[in-house]
Amino acid sequence: MTIKDIARESGYAVGTVSRVLNHHPHVSEKARKKIMETVEKYHFKLNSNAKHLKQQANSGIAIIVKGSQNMLFASIVERLQRLLSQKKFASFIYYIGEAENEVEQAQRVSRERHPLGILFLGSDLAYFKAQFARLTVPCVLVTNSAEELGFSNLSSVSTDDEAGAFEAMEYLFRLGHREIGVLGGYVDKSRAAHTRYQGCRKAFQAHGMRLQTDRHYCPAFFSMEEGYRAMNRLLDQMPELTAVFAMADVLAVGAIRGIRDRGLRVPEDISVIGFDGIELGKYLSPRLTTVRQEGERIADRSLEILFSCIDGEQQAVHELLPFEIVAGESTAERPH
Repeated sequence: MTIKDIARESGYAVGTVSRVLNHHPHVSEKARKKIMETVEKYHFKLNSNAKHLKQQANSGIAIIVKGSQNMLFASIVERLQRLLSQKKFASFIYYIGEAENEVEQAQRVSRERHPLGILFLGSDLAYFKAQFARLTVPCVLVTNSAEELGFSNLSSVSTDDEAGAFEAMEYLFRLGHREIGVLGGYVDKSRAAHTRYQGCRKAFQAHGMRLQTDRHYCPAFFSMEEGYRAMNRLLDQMPELTAVFAMADVLAVGAIRGIRDRGLRVPEDISVIGFDGIELGKYLSPRLTTVRQEGERIADRSLEILFSCIDGEQQAVHELLPFEIVAGESTAERPH
């Protein structure tokens, strides 16, 4: 009788069995009870090979992050690391470019590190559709929904990006703005950018307008520098604009600097609203109006769901967490 036999007989993963045998604290009572019943039934004794298996392959969680400038991701990763450390799990963190293939990176990580599970921050669903079936470990998309993909080992925890973007646009419309520009990601590479773009498009339609990509929209990677550059391009495209929705707070920060460098004021000349609710936004002058995501809750639920799937207690789960508009000083009624 080997550890794999115990896993097969009890119905739990090898990693879960290993954690029970090594008295790891993070195992559900249901799993622990069933595994120990199997162990006692077959008089199984833990040997050094089982311990080596745990140390080699079954004690870490991989975290793959697209982009290094996203402050929301930074805060989520920090919390994930802290939670994993408290539970005595290693965390393997990999930063890749926003245009890179996160699924290929996950495949490399799986071959090299054999993680218990993988968390993805930032995603292009096209990569998942084409290549994810090769991954067998439990995974969670963090901040993006994977429900439409239908993979049994891929869960997700996210904010309703489309609804959040729609409400951000509605906020500006209620303030009387009609000449509204949008700074966002590349919709063909970023799931968040794609869904937020759809929210913007629907808000325009609700007011009898059409979102013209070559006029109202400037794509950019999610960073302050990119926000600055995109804002300058948007002002060239649409000099009459009175408000801007930035699909990430880091874009909004760069946009405010770009507006000011053009000799314009925020919010007197141009209102700015962001998306994410990062800590920096509270300390800007003017304080940033934003769509706030529940970053800590997203991190907590992502990890809870991942461990539940690792323990074999549930199939893929897809959760949408609430958002709120936080009014700051960067938006005002349309100037006359």
